Amino acid sequence: MPIYLLSEEHPELFPPPDRADKSGVLAVGGDLSPERLLAAYSRGIFPWFSEGDPILWHSPDPRFVLEPDKLHVGRSLRKTLARGEYEVRYDTAFARVITECGRVTRPGQNGTWITDEMLEAYVALHERGYAHSVEAWAGGELKGGLYGVSLGAAFFGESMFALAPDASKVAFVTAVERFKAWGFQFVDCQVETEHLSRFGAESWPRKRFLTALREALRQPTRQGKWTQPASE
Repeated sequence: MPIYLLSEEHPELFPPPDRADKSGVLAVGGDLSPERLLAAYSRGIFPWFSEGDPILWHSPDPRFVLEPDKLHVGRSLRKTLARGEYEVRYDTAFARVITECGRVTRPGQNGTWITDEMLEAYVALHERGYAHSVEAWAGGELKGGLYGVSLGAAFFGESMFALAPDASKVAFVTAVERFKAWGFQFVDCQVETEHLSRFGAESWPRKRFLTALREALRQPTRQGKWTQPASE
């Protein structure tokens, strides 16, 4: 399959997601403007590339997805949640969360894909009310969290980090439970990981994912800062 070169002048233009190659790479180039990012996510496409490489746009098949009502929480984590070791906040430290996500050492990865360019792009998206952080705090210090993009009734998870045991897990579970209360239809986990499979995420064929995405985008977006505690 060909890899498409994106136009610099038309951030809204992307090739159909089903034209991605076997690795999920669909297109190269363009920029990380809020307009282009929103156009990408609304089509089931996301950027993922390493420092020094051109911007690569992906639409993997299958897609790893968690439906909020299928969330599985293990016994040990339930005990941690019940003890209230962490206070979960929303959108109070977005830039710090994405920075810490970029510092995490991950098995099989040499360096980080969260470049300065990516950080600036998602902070800009956050300032427009589309990108959000979910944070676990203890003793007045940020201990873990995650960030992602929210459109319609879908949340596109990007990355998470933990500086203390179970901190990111508490943030994730609390967020998914909140998404369920809000009527979100799914959390896009992008590609399969053992960590997220334990929470109940499943592999969906791209066609199923794109159909679900179109349905989710019919719902209004919770744009703007998510208050603490999260508003109903």
